[in-house]
Amino acid sequence: MSYKVLLVEDEPGLCEVIADYFSAQPDGCILHTASDGAQALARFEETGYDLLLLDVMLPELDGFTLCRAVRRKSDVPLIFLTARVSEEDKLQGYGLGADDYLTKPFSLPVLYAKAMALIRRSKGLVQSERIVAGPLSLDPRTGLAWAGEQPLELPPKEFALLRLFLENPGRLLTRDTLLIRVWGYDFEGSDRVVDNHIRKLRRALGGYADCIKTVIKAGYRLEVGRS
Repeated sequence: MSYKVLLVEDEPGLCEVIADYFSAQPDGCILHTASDGAQALARFEETGYDLLLLDVMLPELDGFTLCRAVRRKSDVPLIFLTARVSEEDKLQGYGLGADDYLTKPFSLPVLYAKAMALIRRSKGLVQSERIVAGPLSLDPRTGLAWAGEQPLELPPKEFALLRLFLENPGRLLTRDTLLIRVWGYDFEGSDRVVDNHIRKLRRALGGYADCIKTVIKAGYRLEVGRS
């Protein structure tokens, strides 16, 4: 089954990054884009979408106005993606009927996990979303993670890294792969940031830290067979 997603964003670079990431995932997302609120409303009225991703600051119609217009006609899942971080803006977004509100910069894996969870829930397809590899597991719907029976409190980057490892047990994940999947294509920092966050993730895993193996001069691999 393919899911149709409408991304409303006036930054072409960000549109491209999100579109590339969604199209590379296995769930069969078809992502359409619109660069202003008026164009988005017209496309929404012409096409049935399974999810809307809306920037707030848009030409023609802003995201809040667009959300209000959509909610008069549909309860389609809707996530705001915006640089506006004030509590008042978030409360306004939720008050207008948004299902979630992500502030920029955000993690692409987290965005995708939230998008898929909302789509599946809206279609009654949600059963268990927990991803498990050996003693480690997480639930992308709730943002909860566990090492054995111990619940973990993970910041967004460490949560995104753990999810990638759980989805790819035994597979080498290079630093470049981790950078692109967690920090995005346009990240301008050093790949040493990966090592720093891996150290934080290992500390959080406690007695299970050695499940994440270092592959010299290459990257990291999750090994859980003997845990």
